[in-house]
Amino acid sequence: MIQMKSRLNVIDNSGAIIVECIKVLKNARWASVGDEIVIAVKKARPISDNSSTSSLTAAKLRKGDVRRAVIVRTKKEIRRPDGSYVRFDDNACVLLNNQQQPLGTRVLGLVSAELRFKNWVKVVSLAPRVI
Repeated sequence: MIQMKSRLNVIDNSGAIIVECIKVLKNARWASVGDEIVIAVKKARPISDNSSTSSLTAAKLRKGDVRRAVIVRTKKEIRRPDGSYVRFDDNACVLLNNQQQPLGTRVLGLVSAELRFKNWVKVVSLAPRVI
C-alpha cells in the first residue's frame, strides 16, 4: 500500500536510488503492485562528466526530477487467487518513460508475478527473478 509521501527503492539502472510517491494515478488513496504512480527523485547516483562511459540509453536523473513509475514490490502482503499471501522486505519500483516502457535497461532484483497479469510484460522480462 503505497500512498503520498511513501519512499521506495528503485531497482533499475536509471540513476535514481530513492524516490518518493507524490501521486497515485488511479482514483484511490493507495497503490499496490502493478499500479502506476508519479514520483520525485530524492536520492540519485552522481552523473559522470565523461561522455565515453555514458550510453545514450542511460537516463540522467537528478534529485528533484518528477517521473512515472510502476510498483514492483510492497511490504504489504498481496493475496493470490490460490489463497496464499506474498510480501517483500521493501517497497520498490521501476521508473518509466513517456511510452510506458522501463527507463533503465536492467532490473536488479525480484519482482512480483502480479505484474504479468497487469500487462507490465516488459518489466517482467527484464527481471532476473519473478516471485
